[in-house]
Amino acid sequence: MVTVDHGERGGWSPEDRSSELSRLAVSAGAKVSRELIVKRRDHNPAYYIGVGKAEEIRLLCAKVRADIVIFNHDLSAAQQKNLEEVVRSRVIDRTQLILDIFARRAHSNEGKVQVELAQLMYLLPRLTGKGVELSRLGGGIGTRGPGEQKLEVDRRRIRDRIARLKEDLEDLSRRRAMMRKKRERFSALTAALVGYTNVGKSTLINALTQSRVIVQDRLFSTLDPTIRRFVLPNKQKILFVDTVGFLNDLPHHLIEAFKATLEEVSEADILLHLVDVSHPKAKEQSQAVYEVLEEIGARDKPIITVLNKIDKVSEPGTIDRIASEYTSVVNVSAVKRLGFDDLIAALLQFTRQMTAKISILIPPGEQGLLGVIHENGLVTKTEYRDAGVYIEAEIPIRVKEFLEKRLDN
Repeated sequence: MVTVDHGERGGWSPEDRSSELSRLAVSAGAKVSRELIVKRRDHNPAYYIGVGKAEEIRLLCAKVRADIVIFNHDLSAAQQKNLEEVVRSRVIDRTQLILDIFARRAHSNEGKVQVELAQLMYLLPRLTGKGVELSRLGGGIGTRGPGEQKLEVDRRRIRDRIARLKEDLEDLSRRRAMMRKKRERFSALTAALVGYTNVGKSTLINALTQSRVIVQDRLFSTLDPTIRRFVLPNKQKILFVDTVGFLNDLPHHLIEAFKATLEEVSEADILLHLVDVSHPKAKEQSQAVYEVLEEIGARDKPIITVLNKIDKVSEPGTIDRIASEYTSVVNVSAVKRLGFDDLIAALLQFTRQMTAKISILIPPGEQGLLGVIHENGLVTKTEYRDAGVYIEAEIPIRVKEFLEKRLDN
């Protein structure tokens, strides 16, 4: 694996970026033989790195018997081709590696459509000559095309396919919008779990809702969105939405391709931002999440920061130091089920902003509304009168508006 150090300043050192690339490669099923950091002020237009360094990589590949070289940067088609001629091994870049992981993780039709769209958007500007194979010959990382088919395609056919995929995603987006309206009608709030990949979002959902979302210690374990129902002590229903994890320097076209899934984040009532408080780059990972939220227009939503994996922190003061950087913070361990009472209390406090106390008389002809109130609210008083049933309760504002409209009519 090759990471080029251009001398950029920031929170991510070349060693940090190389380590993350290694974890991505392992998540894709690769066995990492060597990690190489190359210092270079600018990139070579033909090889990205120098020819001498490329020759050094060839000798290293022969020594360790590596059959693939992964660059921690986006390469042009010409650079990829030139490097392969020198190192005599397959060469892929970081985006190809991420797309390969996505192709492995996508199981739903929506996920597969989004992965194919991202692959084609990546491929289109790299077309050279009269045609190109959508999936290269052979197996291994970076070779998975849509449906793992070998197709000779040209620019026009790819553009047509991209257009069709975008239409499919628009249909999926409209379907999701209809589902969200249905959820609103039944007063269910949505809390989208966001965070860096592998911070424990699926583990938290499983622990809170007793569900069985797949949990594995690898990057991008969850790709397809998962929705689970939870009822708070005040009977307010919340739908937890688990989405794809974010990553530092996530390619823009991947965000664009996965907007249908990320709409669940931008349309949620509240965000639970999970942070792996035990990770040495917790602050930098958090910043990467904020950058994606900014890009999808969700940065200004109400956010509860959930510092997860507190059971793995041994250094005194670490949790308090990280917590001081956020406004609304809850400390939890999803695995050990610690801090859940505080998390539920924080969610209750938020939902109170979206509930109202009512004193209402339900006439005999509208007794069905009693079930709506009991199902969605917390009833504090009930009296049976000649004119109907008098109720005092705390209910979601959306239910209150529904009742007022129904009784006014």
